[in-house]
Amino acid sequence: MVLAALSILAAGLPTLKKGWIAVKNFTLNIYFLMSLAVVGALVIGKWPEASMVVFLFAIAEAIEALSLERARNAIKSLTALAPEIAEVMTESGWKELPVASVLLGSRIRVRTGSRVPLDARVDSGRAALDQAPITGESLPVDKEIGDPLYAGTIVTDGVVEATVTAVAGESTLARIAAAIQDAQSQRAPTQRFVDQFAHYYTPAVVVLAVLVAVLGPVLIGGAWGEWLYQALVLLVIACPCALVVSTPITVVSGLTAAARHGILIKGGAYLESGRFLKVVALDKTGTLTQGKPVLTDVEPFTDMPIEQALLIAASLDEQSTHPVAKALVSGWKLQQPEGAIMPVEDFSVLNGRGVKGNINGQSWHLGNHRLVEELGVCSPALEARLSLLENAGKTVIVLCAANGPVAIFAVADTVRAESFAAVAALNAMNVVPVMLTGDNPATANSIAGKLGIKDARGNLMPEDKQTAVAELKRRYGPVGMVGDGVNDAPALAQSDIGFAMGAAGTATALETADVAIMDDDPRKIADFISLSRRCASVLKQNIGLALGIKFVFLALALSGHATLWMAVFADVGASLLVVFNGLRLLRR
Repeated sequence: MVLAALSILAAGLPTLKKGWIAVKNFTLNIYFLMSLAVVGALVIGKWPEASMVVFLFAIAEAIEALSLERARNAIKSLTALAPEIAEVMTESGWKELPVASVLLGSRIRVRTGSRVPLDARVDSGRAALDQAPITGESLPVDKEIGDPLYAGTIVTDGVVEATVTAVAGESTLARIAAAIQDAQSQRAPTQRFVDQFAHYYTPAVVVLAVLVAVLGPVLIGGAWGEWLYQALVLLVIACPCALVVSTPITVVSGLTAAARHGILIKGGAYLESGRFLKVVALDKTGTLTQGKPVLTDVEPFTDMPIEQALLIAASLDEQSTHPVAKALVSGWKLQQPEGAIMPVEDFSVLNGRGVKGNINGQSWHLGNHRLVEELGVCSPALEARLSLLENAGKTVIVLCAANGPVAIFAVADTVRAESFAAVAALNAMNVVPVMLTGDNPATANSIAGKLGIKDARGNLMPEDKQTAVAELKRRYGPVGMVGDGVNDAPALAQSDIGFAMGAAGTATALETADVAIMDDDPRKIADFISLSRRCASVLKQNIGLALGIKFVFLALALSGHATLWMAVFADVGASLLVVFNGLRLLRR
């Protein structure tokens, strides 16, 4: 009795205290049931069993707490990735300063093997960075002047100097950790259901145990002590411990697995509901495509060497800031990295049409289809060539000399290499991909045809995208919308789940989206749906395990074949099974 009492005090005092609080607040929870079982066992002289009950329950509680903490620490550890010291340029030269004291706009230097201390933008140098903690990318990413750096990423090769764009505590890393912590505090639908079930289940079990203890000797016969013992066994078996812990451990593990993969989910509700998506509406620019035009076609129209024509066109467009002009100049630089731009005189911009200027005393025009028609040099042969390129969704530019066109160039927003696999994965999961874009229908259909998207809608304003999402919901069911988190805000709000692409470093996208894809990889949309389905499967398994084991031992208890020790092992075993099953999601 003394040893049993010491065991109860050593291992069970926290449980007994929580049970007493439950009694004072008239709350029939797990701790109330366990405390009642322990006190009842002591009353009927079952001291060893009372100590074993509370000891095993304490072990189960500790393992559950450690398991949840393990999942949460995987995210908390993100904030520890950023170093505490930064190499900062001061009036007296480079100095190492605490990260917390570095001001916005300060200049920092990061060397090979070091972690980036703060969010920044590259001013000079080139380097390859491991961005896996932020975006989930498996390969290093090359950084050049103007590219963003994220706190916590590692310079694997090179040295860069950069300007700080966010102070400590406001970095992308800190915002990700904060968002995950908020998500973990929200109860998922299954968790709310289980809590409500336990709310009614526990009082019902207590009433059943009282009826067994009181009516057993009267209706069936036998000693009061034996029936009280069976009632205590019933209480221990019925503890909804495994049932209650089954959902949070699974949801937290799913959220953590997603974050490690560069997918930030803003709550358990979105993690669970992702499996119901029937349609995913995708914005084109910046989601399925690179988001910036590149030179795709260079065709001669006379006997002038195409290299010479491209040099003249690049020399004219070098003076322009238009995105199409920049794409042509970049294309020329790729083909002629050592080449030099020719001087241009009398340069002028022809608004909405192109540019003109004199090179080596000769007048040149460079512009779109409309400019060629205004110059009066558009022939049937040229029309046919232009129509072919325009129908392919490309923007066409024509270089014209004084006597007519000499070369044709085309630029287009190219498809991401990952987009092909992303669309194929959605189709394989029986999720319908739909393209919604503000571009013209010809461009939309061209890109959609390459990717295998059957439903492509062009010329859509933001409110049109919202209307399209509403129509898709009526036609198919739950819809996910993928956009940039800002321009597509109406459609994202209309959808069941809004996805923000390339959300790393973008505070607005992190705040507005339900799910944020930290890099620009559209394949992770299918990964999210797959994880949601897997999470739902594990949740069902856990609830089935928890209730199945309870009902088996409940039948044994009512038939008088279960002991208090068996009841404890059943409760602890069920708890450990659901915990370890839920943690399987972390292995993804």
